Amino acid sequence: MSEDSTQPIDDIPAYMRALGEAARAAGRRLAATDSGPRNRALRLIAESIRDAAPALAEANQRDLDAGKAAGLDAALIDRLALTEARIEAMAEGLEQIAALPDPVGAVTDLDPMPSGIRVGRMRVPLGVVGIIYESRPNVTADAAGLCLKSGNACLLRGGSEALHSNQAIAECIRGGLEAAGLPATAVQVVGTTDRAAVGELITLDDYVDVLVPRGGKGLIERIMRDATVPMIKHLDGICHCYIDANADADMAERVVVNAKTQRYGTCNTLETLLISAAMAPEMLPRLKARFDAHGVELRGCERSRSLVDGLTAATEADWDTEYLAAILSIRVVDDLDEAIRHIARHSSGHTDAIVTNDYAHAQRFLREVDSSSVMVNASTRFADGFEYGLGAEIGISTDKLHARGPVGLEGLTTQKYIVLGEGHVRE
Repeated sequence: MSEDSTQPIDDIPAYMRALGEAARAAGRRLAATDSGPRNRALRLIAESIRDAAPALAEANQRDLDAGKAAGLDAALIDRLALTEARIEAMAEGLEQIAALPDPVGAVTDLDPMPSGIRVGRMRVPLGVVGIIYESRPNVTADAAGLCLKSGNACLLRGGSEALHSNQAIAECIRGGLEAAGLPATAVQVVGTTDRAAVGELITLDDYVDVLVPRGGKGLIERIMRDATVPMIKHLDGICHCYIDANADADMAERVVVNAKTQRYGTCNTLETLLISAAMAPEMLPRLKARFDAHGVELRGCERSRSLVDGLTAATEADWDTEYLAAILSIRVVDDLDEAIRHIARHSSGHTDAIVTNDYAHAQRFLREVDSSSVMVNASTRFADGFEYGLGAEIGISTDKLHARGPVGLEGLTTQKYIVLGEGHVRE
């Protein structure tokens, strides 16, 4: 069902319904298969990607040339690029997913009831997953792999800037599925860049069970506003780290610098640093020197600027900004209570951390900070499916239902109750 996007599609609603109908049928077939064929398909897709590396590079170059001509900035061009290493990483990622334990069919809590029946829960696929993403063409392979492993069919709608790359990867996926004896329509890349296709996809209630948007704030907000299909999403990654009054200074420096500078453009990168007033005179000069060496712009509150020179005055808007850049906002707070209040007001619920040697403070922070990941004495950059032992993730959810935090294979499944009896009837 994936068509070359250079061919115009006259009836977008009919086209999207056809994709959805095919995905629903393929999803039923996948749910009925064991892990063997799905794992075989993943390995065959990886092999196909390696074999097609020159063709993938050629398709990607067309996208890169178009992106540069359109004036895309350097960061977007970098995310769009499929280097030799990134192509190999796609193949390796699929093989790693194939090696992960299969969550589908696992039965838990099978307990006897007073009536004699046994009641448990079985993990099953969600069904059809719609994924809308921008820029990174490797998401096509990653998302397809995770959905396939978890027994879900998927509809993938990539950004127009990765048009040719996504179609070339889709060809590899189709070949691997067919070679493994699975329906090629289990993974479909939407074959048009018409924005109307997104509007149709997010309202395909009859065929799509859940949406996973991966992209900028504008994309997420649009889908939140218009979608009728449930979503697994996060809107922002406004992550905090609080240096407590009795933190180890060396540990705090190491954690904070890593959380900000290990990578700037990720959703688990530190954006706001909170420092207790007791630690600020010692920590701010040390951190200023380290961040200066990394070229990080520091935007500070009045109290922080009174303690160290060279900070730009922070505005109220800074506390609510996900920079995704070499910029860090800093606020001096009186104590843990004020830090928790600031986080409650400004955090996006993604990842927040404390550096402390006080056990009671650590426990309070873990209990009272309402984010999908809450950390003690660790960099926020650990908020990641691989680092959490999930093997891979399809995204990070700041929702509370149905999944929260990094969403791996288990997050792409649900549970149903199963009842085992031996002719039991209810009295």
